[in-house]
Amino acid sequence: MAASRPSGPVASETAAARLLAVLWVVSVTTGPWGAAAGGGEESLKCEDLRVGQYICKDPKINDATQEPVNCTNYTAHVPCFPAPNITCKDSGGNETHFTGNEIGFLKPISCRNVNGYSYKVAVALSLFLGWLGADRFYLGYPALGLLKFCTVGFCGIGSLIDFILISMQIVGPSDGSSYIIDYYGTRLTRLSITNETFRKTQLFP
Repeated sequence: MAASRPSGPVASETAAARLLAVLWVVSVTTGPWGAAAGGGEESLKCEDLRVGQYICKDPKINDATQEPVNCTNYTAHVPCFPAPNITCKDSGGNETHFTGNEIGFLKPISCRNVNGYSYKVAVALSLFLGWLGADRFYLGYPALGLLKFCTVGFCGIGSLIDFILISMQIVGPSDGSSYIIDYYGTRLTRLSITNETFRKTQLFP
């Protein structure tokens, strides 16, 4: 004797349960868990680690230039160490389980181009010998230096203006390089706007 098939609400509940089971199997086999189980998930690169998952060493500073020793094209690199028990791909593309003592990647940092012009020397010359144009001669502006020498610093007014401009690092060396300033000292950071600068739309009231 054949068993009677469920009908009505019982049949609809059974079909719904089977459908949910099928959807769960599909999501597991094709979702992130299935990819991880099958080894299809790509490992994270060490460069993409979040802040707090790695620590970088301070750059080694050149005593003469007060810039990182490996500064090239306004960029230097410092070694970074992923935290213990972090697994990621290092700079060589090898997946590594780190213990906190291995270098995971080199992080780029900005540096400046210097050419031997000391900020302290420029300020001292401007303060004590600015009326003779010594500061302008030192920074590579011989014409302005000679003019200040002949006019005694534009009667002192030009010397005062130059001292303020040099102290605020607005006037720098004529070759476009930066002053030699202590790496961890007070520096002026200039902000510029280019065509690639993101501008937030201003909302008027």
